[in-house]
Amino acid sequence: MAEATGVVGLVRRGGAFLVVGGVAFLVDAVTFNLLTFGFALSGQGPLYDLPLVSKSIAIVLATVVTYVGNRYWTFSARHLERRFSRYALFVLLNVVAIGIQLGCLAFSRYVLGLEGVVADNISGTLVGQALATVFRFVTYDKWVFPDETPEVEGVPHRAAQSAG
Repeated sequence: MAEATGVVGLVRRGGAFLVVGGVAFLVDAVTFNLLTFGFALSGQGPLYDLPLVSKSIAIVLATVVTYVGNRYWTFSARHLERRFSRYALFVLLNVVAIGIQLGCLAFSRYVLGLEGVVADNISGTLVGQALATVFRFVTYDKWVFPDETPEVEGVPHRAAQSAG
């Protein structure tokens, strides 16, 4: 199946990316809250004093969800050669994205002195993840899942798709 191009393609990929991100958001939020605040979400979970560790665990689990969802749904129409460098780049970009999320949580907890279910979720899960999601969409589209459809008789693949 050929990938839609132009604005329609961007909207489709953006919508799929947001759905995958929504599922990953739930994985991240549930994991973080259980590890940090426990099942009742009102106490102290096993990693309450280590919120950056619990957030890191949550993000790693959510990252697996985003890779699978984006590779096999959002960017499924793209022809991609299997390369170790693609996986390495995915990991590197996610380390940056994790840094964005952890930076927001750390700033809230350790600079502003805010802690608790609401403060930690606003800083690390809402603000941090929103910023990291924008970063991931731009970088995945450009470098992790680029369209590598071969040219047809000297015609660039986008032009060939539009014509066919």
